[in-house]
Amino acid sequence: MKVAERLNKIPPYISAQIDKKIAELRKKGVDVVTLGVGDPDLPTPDNIIEVMEKAIWEPAFHRYPDYEGSIEFRKAVAEYYERRFDVKLNPENEVMALIGSKEGIVNLTYAFVDHGDYALIPDPAYPVYKTATLFAGGIPYTMPLLKENNFLPDFTKIDTDIARKAKLMFLCYPNNPTSAVADKKFFEEAVEFAKTYDIVICNDSAYAEITYDGYESPSLLSVKGAEDIAIELGSLSKPYRMTGWRIGYAVGNRDIMKALGRIKTNVDSGQFTAIQKAAVEALTGPQDSLKELRSIFTARRDMMVSALKEMGFDVSAPKGTFYIWAPVPEGYSSMSFSEMLVEKAAVVVIPGNAYGEYGEGFFRISLTTPDDRIKEAIKRMKEIF
Repeated sequence: MKVAERLNKIPPYISAQIDKKIAELRKKGVDVVTLGVGDPDLPTPDNIIEVMEKAIWEPAFHRYPDYEGSIEFRKAVAEYYERRFDVKLNPENEVMALIGSKEGIVNLTYAFVDHGDYALIPDPAYPVYKTATLFAGGIPYTMPLLKENNFLPDFTKIDTDIARKAKLMFLCYPNNPTSAVADKKFFEEAVEFAKTYDIVICNDSAYAEITYDGYESPSLLSVKGAEDIAIELGSLSKPYRMTGWRIGYAVGNRDIMKALGRIKTNVDSGQFTAIQKAAVEALTGPQDSLKELRSIFTARRDMMVSALKEMGFDVSAPKGTFYIWAPVPEGYSSMSFSEMLVEKAAVVVIPGNAYGEYGEGFFRISLTTPDDRIKEAIKRMKEIF
């Protein structure tokens, strides 16, 4: 049996590999502490679950959902954008439900990237931007995210010939994996660059509400001119602890949305309406759980950053996401350091090069692990360093 040639271009998905490694170790009786995958350990808030419990008994929801998402959900997203970002959206044609933002990334790429087209991909980055481009037959062009530039791409360094051939550019702020944040000025530069070269921008804003120390993440769509060229993807997975529910949204330029919709209507039938009903409650109901989430992750962040500094790591407290992006000690590569931690401490972190060439020399810690397990990981690491 011969698989499609495209699969030979795609490496195994890093999170799946990590899960497999952890399962193997646990079968051997090893007490593994995982600081790897970004999956919140806290349960979905009660008010969201209670709405879902009622919604699953609604017979109308047992039929096919609306392809674009229920109008109630789309209105809730539009209301959220106006309340949070002062961005006005038409829920009829500028908002669409997604089965998690991950599928939005892939389907958007199919909508705009043909064989041989370039897509501008940050590096290090969430691997799906690159793999989606390869699946579509496109050519990923790397935009390095360097520490000296606060892990923001430098648009002046992009080859102009490549820019003219590019169809799509991915951004992600607050950033996975580097935990960097962006201000409105950066988004203005991105929009100006994209409009110059007629490039669609997609900002993956999955972590927009996971912020600290008074920082509030802006929306790309709040920038003048973004409505002509941009789309933003959001997810309820991280802020409302709904990773398993698979509900997200796309918002932005109506022509981009229309193209995305043409792909989606041919490859999926939408998300279960009861889940969308619960998502409406998440967006419009009490936000106490979000404040609680930020408080818990702030405490975990401060605990881990303080411990890493004591161990000699050059790190600072991030203002966004629930990740810590740290340089590996001298004498290690990203992979050798991660392997050493597993072997000597049974602590799992993700090597930076799993996110691209420019991730080499770093590793990522996820704080989505109970406090006692984070403390155990710190204890084990301190025995080494």
